[in-house]
Amino acid sequence: MSKSSVSAILGFMAGAAAGAAIGVLFAPDKGTTTRKKIKSQAQKVGDEMKEGLSHKIDELNKFVAGFVDETKDKIADLEKKTKQEIKEVKEKATK
Repeated sequence: MSKSSVSAILGFMAGAAAGAAIGVLFAPDKGTTTRKKIKSQAQKVGDEMKEGLSHKIDELNKFVAGFVDETKDKIADLEKKTKQEIKEVKEKATK
């Protein structure tokens, strides 16, 4: 996941939170009602951010796991080829 994707997601979440807060602040309600609405919206945005970040972390973990597996396979192949070449060189040296 690129930095720009993370920045875009965080920017969207921050903008949504700011927009919700401003909308509640300008609503013609009592202070206690407004504070409850702000708290509710903040909780909702926080939960959405946690869910979004959790999803992105899962994607990153899958990517890293795949990369590690692929790298291990390449190293194993390289090790096998290197051992074969060493064996061939030893055989040529003993002839």
